[in-house]
Amino acid sequence: QPQLVESGGGLVQPGGSLRLSCVTSGFTFENYAIGWFRQAPGEDREGISCISAIHSLPYYRDSVKGRFAISRDNAKNTVYLQMNSLKPEDTGTYYCVQGGYCSDWLLGALGTWGQGTLVTVSS
Repeated sequence: QPQLVESGGGLVQPGGSLRLSCVTSGFTFENYAIGWFRQAPGEDREGISCISAIHSLPYYRDSVKGRFAISRDNAKNTVYLQMNSLKPEDTGTYYCVQGGYCSDWLLGALGTWGQGTLVTVSS
């Protein structure tokens, strides 16, 4: 049974940084792309970043490009999202998701979702 567990969220001031972690188990991690989605209060979930299985290629939504960095450690079955220069509009619940492939920053063939971790950017 695939499992994904996010951590690292919290309250941060505008301009600050956070690093989210997504620890996975129950599947062959290196064979899957992993995506990060977020859901702002009252809005739909949106994909923001994806990292491919082969070559660990990163992709980003324009709104986070240059500020966020996605990476994966296949030895630890973990994906990270380093978030810098955070803005109030980055506030939301962040989810990591198992998938089949990256279509630019969007994850395709969605599988299991994590439970989410809340990020609040506020002064």
